[in-house]
Amino acid sequence: MTAIRVGDIAGVIESFAPKRLQESYDNAGLQVGDPDMQVSAVLLCLDVTPEILEEAKRRQCNLIISHHPLLFSGLKQITGRTPVERIVIDAITNHIAIYSAHTNLDSAIEGVSYEIAHALDMRGLSVLEPKSDTPEYGLGVIGDIKPTPTLEFLRKVKELFNVSPLRYSAMSPQIVIRKVAVCGGAGASLIRNAITSGADVLLTGDLKYHDYTSYGYDILLADIGHYESELGSRKIFSRIIREAFPECVTYFAETESNPIAYM
Repeated sequence: MTAIRVGDIAGVIESFAPKRLQESYDNAGLQVGDPDMQVSAVLLCLDVTPEILEEAKRRQCNLIISHHPLLFSGLKQITGRTPVERIVIDAITNHIAIYSAHTNLDSAIEGVSYEIAHALDMRGLSVLEPKSDTPEYGLGVIGDIKPTPTLEFLRKVKELFNVSPLRYSAMSPQIVIRKVAVCGGAGASLIRNAITSGADVLLTGDLKYHDYTSYGYDILLADIGHYESELGSRKIFSRIIREAFPECVTYFAETESNPIAYM
């Protein structure tokens, strides 16, 4: 069996989601570890937490791939004072590499928003906010569904994405949903794009009160949660790795949990 290196897996992910697609504030790529290290097994997750790192050790995974980067900004010291510093120390001590693909995966063809669109059985998909230089890439996806009464559509969304509770704009006039816009993560910046594109609804996460009051009469806004909207990133990582390296062992993290709780 040919040895698979950390850099090999990073390479196939970046072929799918080139790092040049990431937003200016982002920090996608190898966070911790040696790109030449041979991979024993891979743990796939949304966020790297102490629990995820312990699971990687328990399952003998020496590569963790996350959607959200562990390191968004530089560390000025690594003393174990913060959870991030402790994770870095623990990962290095146990020879575990950490790799992340974030907004580049959001903007990729068949990226995070496409995963939502496929779950909703949307058709005629196109990018909601195309990048000016490469319009085939960009944030969000818009497409059509079979005409569905609004409440039936919202119930389906709640069930599909295991949302509790589902927040939506109470004043929206839509009775039937035909055209749907979606954006994984925080997609409030795409509300105007969705309205201009003729969408009946925008499905995303992290909507604020004034998003509803400002736009709720023009479009149905549905907040399914940041965590819930991006869990599909793990499936994307799994497909990329399995297609390139069928012999590579990958696991979905069992200790993954939503950092937001509901009462």
